[in-house]
Amino acid sequence: MTAEPPDQEPDYRFTLANERTFLAWIRTALGLLAAGVAVRQFVPPFAVAGATTVLALACILLAALIAATSFPRWRRAQQAMRAGAALPLSPMVGVLAAGVLLLALIGAVLVVAG
Repeated sequence: MTAEPPDQEPDYRFTLANERTFLAWIRTALGLLAAGVAVRQFVPPFAVAGATTVLALACILLAALIAATSFPRWRRAQQAMRAGAALPLSPMVGVLAAGVLLLALIGAVLVVAG
């Protein structure tokens, strides 16, 4: 049976970079939340009934998902750095890219539709 090596404090620059990444995810979530509220409050109704509400909710739900997963992502990266392991991959990068692309496509279709 081999003993696991003790956790080591990572170089502070890596810890701070990990924190900046976490804060970037939080800023993204806040931006999407603000966009959802703005769409609901300030965008005139589209030709499709309820489309403004759907677009606003999609922004808000994506913001909630990003906010909910950002801290666990930060913690996993911090633990990996302490253990000297490879940084874990996050499916949220793809989820965020796909979510923003979907929001853009829905918005474009609604604008063109009238």
